[in-house]
Amino acid sequence: MKAVSEKQDIRKLTKAQLKDKFVEMGEKPFRSKQVFEWLWKKSATSFEEMTNLSKKTREWLEDNFVINGIAVDQAQVSSDRTIKSAFKLYDEHVVEGVLIPADDRMTACVSSQVGCSLSCSFCATGYMDRKRNLDAAEIYDQVVTIARQAEENYGQPLSNIVYMGMGEPLLNYKNVWESIEKITSEEGLNMSPRRITVSTAGVAKMITKMADDGAKFNLALSLHAPTDEKRNRIMPINETNNLEVLVEALNYWYAKTKSRVTFEYIVFNDFNDSIEDAKALLKICRKVPSKVNIIEYNPIKEADFVNAKEDKLDKFANYLEKNGVIVVVRRSRGKDIDAACGQLANRKD
Repeated sequence: MKAVSEKQDIRKLTKAQLKDKFVEMGEKPFRSKQVFEWLWKKSATSFEEMTNLSKKTREWLEDNFVINGIAVDQAQVSSDRTIKSAFKLYDEHVVEGVLIPADDRMTACVSSQVGCSLSCSFCATGYMDRKRNLDAAEIYDQVVTIARQAEENYGQPLSNIVYMGMGEPLLNYKNVWESIEKITSEEGLNMSPRRITVSTAGVAKMITKMADDGAKFNLALSLHAPTDEKRNRIMPINETNNLEVLVEALNYWYAKTKSRVTFEYIVFNDFNDSIEDAKALLKICRKVPSKVNIIEYNPIKEADFVNAKEDKLDKFANYLEKNGVIVVVRRSRGKDIDAACGQLANRKD
């Protein structure tokens, strides 16, 4: 295991705290502003890159601080152009992020935790232990790296970000929120919050908190079953955040943000793919301003689930559409490199 530096991670400092450090050193306060710009707007990974600072200042920074960046440990390119990256963190842990290219957009799927504690039975990450939360800067770095991949490989800028990688974003609330602030700030990447979607398995009190905190990004709920009985079987979190509680939190979200929720719904063969299931899902959709993303399932070796048959998937979607629900069927991307929904688990085999 690589030794972790005892120096302070400079990106954990606020702008005001960084200014105080420079004043303590006897430097002009505007130098801290330059450093802050290098860290967040220019995404510098070393102090040597900060060329408008004196050599003495850069040496002082090197002696006292560290930039705990991420590095691409391995990148795989799918036959459909999806790129999955294994990102090595400063303490040797690894998380995965995915670039999903499409004709009209370039989407980064980023992780928020090393592993996950929710143990959803259909998800490869759910079979891993949660080691720790990611820092805001580590989430930010995934976006920067994936944006670079989009430009270098496909000549297009990153257009969208989804917090749908490893981990439950709302169980790392502070750092996820801070990462979005940095990504959307004019002092950071200056991306529109409307281009960002945070996906949760359903932590009701944190959905309410996001609304109270003035979230301007989009919210997706990983639903995957239309009744408590079925959802309890595949998502243990439902036992403490059942559908009634979630519906209440989602309506609170909509009342505060005026942003409709996206229900993510993986269709599993002979489990949640019947017209009866569609009817139950319709009832939920009528309670919450929402749309539905129907997602193909991507089998994993730890679970016996398989994707619903094509004709059942179509009938399911058609039933919802005929009853006024906005439905998008999401086809799997990156399945051949274990980069598709539910497959992220740091596998190299």
